[in-house]
Amino acid sequence: MHNIDIKKNAVETLELEAAAIQQLTKTIDKDFVDVVNQILNLQGRVIVTGIGKSAIIAQKMVATLNSTGTPAIFMHAADAIHGDLGIIQPADLIIALSKSGNTPEIKVLVPFLKQTGNTLVAIVGNLNSFLATQADYILNTTVEREACPNNLAPTTSTTAQLAMGDALAVALQTCRQFSDRDFAKYHPGGALGKQLYLRVADLADNNGKPTLSPDANIREVIITITKHRLGATAVMHADEIVGIITDGDIRRMLEKYEDLTGLTAGDIMTRAPKTIARQELAVEALHRMRQDNIAQLLVVEDNRYQGIIHLQDLLKEGII
Repeated sequence: MHNIDIKKNAVETLELEAAAIQQLTKTIDKDFVDVVNQILNLQGRVIVTGIGKSAIIAQKMVATLNSTGTPAIFMHAADAIHGDLGIIQPADLIIALSKSGNTPEIKVLVPFLKQTGNTLVAIVGNLNSFLATQADYILNTTVEREACPNNLAPTTSTTAQLAMGDALAVALQTCRQFSDRDFAKYHPGGALGKQLYLRVADLADNNGKPTLSPDANIREVIITITKHRLGATAVMHADEIVGIITDGDIRRMLEKYEDLTGLTAGDIMTRAPKTIARQELAVEALHRMRQDNIAQLLVVEDNRYQGIIHLQDLLKEGII
């Protein structure tokens, strides 16, 4: 093995790619603004195409556009000239990614794309290329060199394409005022989606409503907490929450009192317990539990006790 400083090599690669992205800020011009406006007013979809590594970046770009409110479809440049051109509809806009802009597939494909009359946007690294001269708009992703030591493997150039695609998607998202609620509609599964739509009520309503009066004896306290398996119970006077008793309160009671005779729920409860509205997002319950270093919150609606949400509920749903 050659005597290579691996850490130094990795840092140099990241620095090269970071510098390339920084250079892209100088290429954001009227064409970029016009492309954003074209897509915002588009009646059809964004068709993104490319070949080789650019095709992989194109697929990621499509995924980002779709998830942020811009309908997009990936079309492989090689497949396009063998039947997939039928994907393109008259109202669509086409984005073609290529570093050189002169690959054989691009040279064959572009004339067909021009025949359809659709707007053609080039994300390209060679402004004198065939693709650049044929495009209606150019998003310039020129880089000085690849991070590859032989200046061959697509590295810096694909990073530049990726960043330009993100800049376009985020600009569109911002212009559409695409909110976290909108985002949740496209991400209903997994932890991300659950953070955006799962409510406290969705979890707490399955837990029951353990309740004691302040006069309940310690035996009743322990039985109630054990029965509901939430590690806590609300203490109520009439319809008003006056406290909470948790497993921790039981342990502290045992440390504090040698004789438990005559002790009641009111003697050991924590007053003014932390609560959360049942319509709050479940992730907000997690934030409050972390902030206060607790494992349960009493759930309320219009200041009326509705149940308990436990840290374990959030763990089970993958919120954490």
